[in-house]
This record gives sequence, C-alpha cells and structure tokens, in this order.
Amino acid sequence: MFYVSDIKNTRPETCRTALQEQVYDTLDRLRIPYERVDTDEAVTMADCTVINEKLDMKMVKTLFLCNRQKSSFFLFITRGDKPFRTKEFSQSLGVSRVSFAPAELMNKMLQTKAGAATVFSALLDPDKKIAVIFDSDILQETWYGCSDGTTTGHLKIKTADILQVFLPFTRHEAAVIAV
Repeated sequence: MFYVSDIKNTRPETCRTALQEQVYDTLDRLRIPYERVDTDEAVTMADCTVINEKLDMKMVKTLFLCNRQKSSFFLFITRGDKPFRTKEFSQSLGVSRVSFAPAELMNKMLQTKAGAATVFSALLDPDKKIAVIFDSDILQETWYGCSDGTTTGHLKIKTADILQVFLPFTRHEAAVIAV
C-alpha cells in the first residue's frame, strides 16, 4: 500500500535536498500558504492518484525538455492525465522538435531526479535559461499540486500564488499554450 502522511501546513523538520529547503524557505518568505504530505517515492502519475485524493487536488505533470542541441530548455507544466505530444508542443511555441532532457542535465539544472521535476526549480535559474511553459488547462484549476523537489514530498498551493507571486519572485514569466 502506498504511504501518504497526514496533511501538514509546515515545512518538513529535515529537508532532504538543498532545493527542497529553498522551496520551503521561499514559500515561508513569500507567505504562500500550502498543504503538504510526505509519501513513499512517487515517480509516475499513477503514484500520484493517492496523493491527489488525500490533498483533494490534481497533481500537475512537469516535464523538462530541450532541443536537439541542448541549448534551449523548457519546463512544461500540464495536466497529469494528459498525454504529451512533442509535435503539438513545438508547433505551439514555434520551436524545432524537443525531447526529454537527459537525466544528467535534469540533475544539474533542476537539482531533481525523474519524477521530481517542479516549477520550484525556477529558483535555481537566475539567468532564465529555462522557459516556463504552462498548458492553458492548468490555469483553470484553483489548486496546483506538485513535488517539492523530491519524490517523497508533495504540495497543494493555489495556482494563482504560483503564477502571481512565486514566478514573479523568480523573475520568470510563464508562457501559456493550448495543446
């Protein structure tokens, strides 16, 4: 049985990664309220089903993408139940075909591993080398469910706080596409 803790409104007593610590420091600094749970390792959207039920929200799917030359990078946030279509994504942005970025780039640039990609990695991108792209469907949701930068910590935050408070703090502008 997949473990999901009781809901908490405070940061973990001990952070597992530097990014996770920075996430909670930033949420506290910006006074963004959240609910969170600790879980068994969740790396697939199927793993997130129990988390969604516990937090009464829908977890987003965050994909780290790049072009063939590995010179353009995209953090694409879409619905967890929506298939990703490279051709539609590329056409919507007017860019050449993209693919999933290699694990070593994900670890280096986002400081996460597969299953933990998160919008919060924008904190690590002061030069804005990574474009943050939202599927327009996400903007219709009141709640934004995501990883805290680990595969064992998950958050529920108002979508408006991500778009109107957090991203401006990181100086990233979210592009919105309909795919």
